[in-house]
Amino acid sequence: MRPLLSRILYEDRHLLVLDKEVGEIVQEDRSGDASLLRSLRLALKERDNKPGNVYLQAVHRIDRPVSGVVLFAKVDRVLPRLHEQFSTGQVERFYYALVEGHPEAIEGRIESHLFRNAKLNKTFVVRESDPRGQLSTLAYEMVGATRNYTLLRVQLFTGRHHQIRAQLASIGCPVRGDLKYGAKRSLPNGGISLHAFSLQFRQPITGEILHVESPCAFLEMVER
Repeated sequence: MRPLLSRILYEDRHLLVLDKEVGEIVQEDRSGDASLLRSLRLALKERDNKPGNVYLQAVHRIDRPVSGVVLFAKVDRVLPRLHEQFSTGQVERFYYALVEGHPEAIEGRIESHLFRNAKLNKTFVVRESDPRGQLSTLAYEMVGATRNYTLLRVQLFTGRHHQIRAQLASIGCPVRGDLKYGAKRSLPNGGISLHAFSLQFRQPITGEILHVESPCAFLEMVER
């Protein structure tokens, strides 16, 4: 695993963007494992030689077996402004997903109602009439393919729990390595082939449009 501070993709006085690796949890959960948030606070405290506690909050999360871009707020006044950008669809989010099989269309839009079962830690596609479901939307385009896999570039419009994993599985294309959603086999590192590739948002203080990307390790696995 690369040193934590070497994985900072962007930083200014108000926010920080980090390249998360497979297996890291963004915030504490029931596992009790050390979180990326806690480790990053300690690393920044040491780097900047700060005598007190370091303020740092995760603006959003990506799943433990997923890699890629994660945004953190370094001052409390920008956190609600960044949350508002996410909740109102102002943030552009793109992922790469290497999936089993091949979708029927080379590009498409998936709209479905998703329900999160917290006990199972799994998300299910439910009928539109099911009051538990939340409308969820993504778009995908095929980037390349092999005999058994397809590389998709996915734009996420809503940020539901396990949304990309559940919706791609619903069209018969589970993410490579994602046993929870129907993949045939796991990967040696315990991860899945889903990578948060880019994030575009507005710097909440200066108004500047920021676009941050994280290199994707499995892009070269398919012909494009």
